Amino acid sequence: MKAVRRGNQTETKRRWQAAKTCAGMLTAAALAMGGHAAMAQNFSDVKPAPQQLQWQDLQFGVIIHFGTNTFLDREWGDGTASPQTFNPKHFDPDQWMKAIKASGAKYVVMVAKHHDGFCLWPTEQTDYSIKASPFMDGKGDIVGAVAKAARANGLGFGIYLSPWDRHDPRYKDKDTTEYDKYYQSELEELVTKYGDLTEFWLDGAGSGGHVYNFPKIIETLRTYQPNTVVFADTALFEYGDARWVGTESGFIDYENWNVIDRHGYLRWRPIEADTPLHKLQWFWHPNSDETLRSLDDLVNSWENSVGHGGQWMLGVAPNKDGLLPEADVKRLKELGDTLRARYSNNLAERHQPVDANTAKALDGDRDTFWSAPEGSRSATLEVRFAHPETIDHALTMEWLNDGQLIQQYKIEAWKDGKWVPVVSDYAIGHMKIDRFPAVTTDRVRLNIVASAGQARIREFQLFRIDGAETQTAMK
Repeated sequence: MKAVRRGNQTETKRRWQAAKTCAGMLTAAALAMGGHAAMAQNFSDVKPAPQQLQWQDLQFGVIIHFGTNTFLDREWGDGTASPQTFNPKHFDPDQWMKAIKASGAKYVVMVAKHHDGFCLWPTEQTDYSIKASPFMDGKGDIVGAVAKAARANGLGFGIYLSPWDRHDPRYKDKDTTEYDKYYQSELEELVTKYGDLTEFWLDGAGSGGHVYNFPKIIETLRTYQPNTVVFADTALFEYGDARWVGTESGFIDYENWNVIDRHGYLRWRPIEADTPLHKLQWFWHPNSDETLRSLDDLVNSWENSVGHGGQWMLGVAPNKDGLLPEADVKRLKELGDTLRARYSNNLAERHQPVDANTAKALDGDRDTFWSAPEGSRSATLEVRFAHPETIDHALTMEWLNDGQLIQQYKIEAWKDGKWVPVVSDYAIGHMKIDRFPAVTTDRVRLNIVASAGQARIREFQLFRIDGAETQTAMK
């Protein structure tokens, strides 16, 4: 997959004709979230739906893989594992949620059914589920217990339901009708029994020639969960509200614009970057202590996903006892503690007195924002210190309600009687973390070189992180 960053303006006339043709064929899903933008002619005209903005503010989620694979040392089940395999004798979703919350995550997505077809809730649609397992004598409900524990710990809850099913024989039928009915019935159970869903993962993996009825899937979802953000890769562009980054590295390696062009029309589709806590492992394996990623690796991934305006989805996996391994719990806490420490000492809060408008970008409150002069296409936001400060990171957040408008910016420090650029870049978006060689100065400014409309900044924060960490290590 390749995300298209900018529209080809020479094709405006063609796109206008394509947009008119598509207008009569837009699905209810497209209209539900961001679909009003399908007729927009410029990237800057496309605005997010309120649900998308709320989801982007969560920034960090966790996806949980747990099932028969956990007990068989597998990543990909083939649908032949006996339900008797599944029996976590110390199942404790509250332990999971406390560890996840300590990491700084704001919501979880539970894999209710992976590609092997084994269901982690007592579905009425198949016996290939925990009803046929020894877990709680067949009376358990993993999905329900996880949803309850998540909300009890202040976390949002979402669901992954794999369309691919390697167990159900109807999946391979040439006539896909019966399997599609089966999947729809499973989906309806999940979206009606477990409360409001923060996110629904729509995965097109491994279809094997089966053509999924995505319009019907979204229709069912929207009937009961109209505010859920649907994650899907770019190939499923019409059906998703957020798009896949393209790899499982947890990095956004390209310039991040929330609006992309696909099939001749524009949509607001923010990026989600998914990556596992363990190297190349989404499910727990006996060698999990050897594959646990380092703290530095995880922090780097967070800063290059959330810090590049995207969503970070970290894969977490309970073991066969139904617990998160102690090493994982410790690493998740280290991650949360480190991120909080790195971005807790905002030097911009030490600013000299400023006007009320500028103060809104420096107050640490994401509900307020600084506005450039009305009608402007460039502007500056300046911070002055009473005494010189040394900085090496900047965190900038654009107010996106009216779209992603800032097209080029610089961060500049006052040195030797002139403004010296320390950062020169393009997209800001939801959040941009810039790292640069340490500079000591008493004046810093965000120079918005070009914007498609009146620029607005929720936060402009400044930090000394690299040097501060060195000093701490030397003590």
